[in-house]
Amino acid sequence: MAGPAPQRPALIVPPDPSTDIDLRLRRMEAFEAIRQLIATYAIGADRKNDPEILGPLFSEQAIWEADGIAHLVGRDAIATGLAGLANDFVTWSLHYMISPHITVDEAAEKAVCRWYLWELCTMKQESGASADTWYGGWYDSRLGLHDGTWLFDWVRLEPRLASATETPWQGKADNGTGASSPPFLN
Repeated sequence: MAGPAPQRPALIVPPDPSTDIDLRLRRMEAFEAIRQLIATYAIGADRKNDPEILGPLFSEQAIWEADGIAHLVGRDAIATGLAGLANDFVTWSLHYMISPHITVDEAAEKAVCRWYLWELCTMKQESGASADTWYGGWYDSRLGLHDGTWLFDWVRLEPRLASATETPWQGKADNGTGASSPPFLN
């Protein structure tokens, strides 16, 4: 006969009654704001790294980096540099930002986050030809509350998979104009 079922870890940490309710609310709002920041990043990325969408997601002195791809410092450099990558390297994309793991500091003013990336994309190859590609990895980030708005202070892409497909993607619409990309839901 089998013993008792193993105990499952609690999915929700019980609230600490000594913690101020306003602080608890700010922390909950931080988690949601960070999830929205990641989702907006995906929309901007799928619109050929639209600088008008991506730029405002970063603090003035932010850093975006990926070894062998780019090291960009400052909001304007990130917006311009990512748009250049979409023009020169990743010419079409469909980003799935998956399972963000968010840790917010005790004061609800700083956070770290890791989320997984699963991406269908068209990448220019060393030969100059384009290939539809499976792309995967994760993002690590540090975020801060800047004048009441959560922004990325540092983002690092860690690619782990890039594999050209044998069969090109079917039904791929041009997302250069954003016309075929999902609209913002306001």
